[in-house]
Amino acid sequence: MTAPPPGAPGPPPGPEPRAPAGRATAPTPAGASAGPAGGVAGAGLSPVWEDYLKVVWSAQEWSDRPVTTKMLAARLGVAPSTVSETVRRLSDAGLLSHAPYGAVGLTGEGRRHAVAVVRRHRLIETFLVEVLGYGWDEVHDEAEVLEHAVSARFVDAVDRRLGRPTRDPHGDPIPDAAGAVHLPPAVPAWDAPAGAHVVARISDADPGLLRWLEGVGLVLDAPVRVHAGTDAADVRRLEPAGRAAVDLGRAAADAIWLTPARA
Repeated sequence: MTAPPPGAPGPPPGPEPRAPAGRATAPTPAGASAGPAGGVAGAGLSPVWEDYLKVVWSAQEWSDRPVTTKMLAARLGVAPSTVSETVRRLSDAGLLSHAPYGAVGLTGEGRRHAVAVVRRHRLIETFLVEVLGYGWDEVHDEAEVLEHAVSARFVDAVDRRLGRPTRDPHGDPIPDAAGAVHLPPAVPAWDAPAGAHVVARISDADPGLLRWLEGVGLVLDAPVRVHAGTDAADVRRLEPAGRAAVDLGRAAADAIWLTPARA
C-alpha cells in the first residue's frame, strides 16, 4: 500500500479554477474602441469578464453549491470589494444575476459566453498535451492566457485537428460548437461505493497532486477498486489495477471522479 506524503495537497469537490497566472493582455486592434472593463468593442468581452463568467459556470459544473461573491474572490484571487463591483457590472450588462447577499448565477447570454470560453480552454489544453507534448499538469496556466487570444477560426481548426474530442486531458467535457455539454455519470471517489470503477475525471486545480496521482497509477481511464473501509475513518483506499493501494484524504479523494466499471 502506498500512502501520500504527509500533508499531500488535494482540491475541494468540483473544479477549482486557479487565478490566472501571467495573464497577457492583447492590444486593442487598430480602429477598435475599448469596451467594458478593458474589453474590445465588437470583439467580445474583456479577459476579466470572461474569467468571471467561466468561474461561475465551472463552479456549478460538478457541484450544486451556490456561487457566492466570497467564493469568487477566493477562486479568482482578488479582493471581495473588487468582486462585488465586477459582479454588479456584469449584472448590469445582463450576463449575471445576483440579488444582494444572494447567489450569483449566469443569465442565458452569460452562459453562452462562459461555455465558449470553457470550450476554448479545454481544446487548447488538449492540443497542448496531444500535439505539443505538454504534461497534463502543465497546461492549465498556458490555456488561461491563450483562451482569450485565439479566434473562432483557430478554435475550429484545433477541434478538427484533434478529431472533435469530447473531453480534455483531465476528463472534463469539452462543450461542442453548439454549446452542449455532456457530463459523465461520475461521483467523487470519496462518495463512490466499494467495488470496481474507472477514473473518469481528475480535477486540475493542483498540479502537484496531478503529478503524484500519475506516479501511483491514478490517471484517466485507469481501472480502480474502491475498498470498503480502512482503519482510519478520514481516508479512502483506492487500488489502481496492477498497482499498490493508496490511502487518500478527503480533499484528494474528492478530486478524483469515478464511474462504475462495466461488467
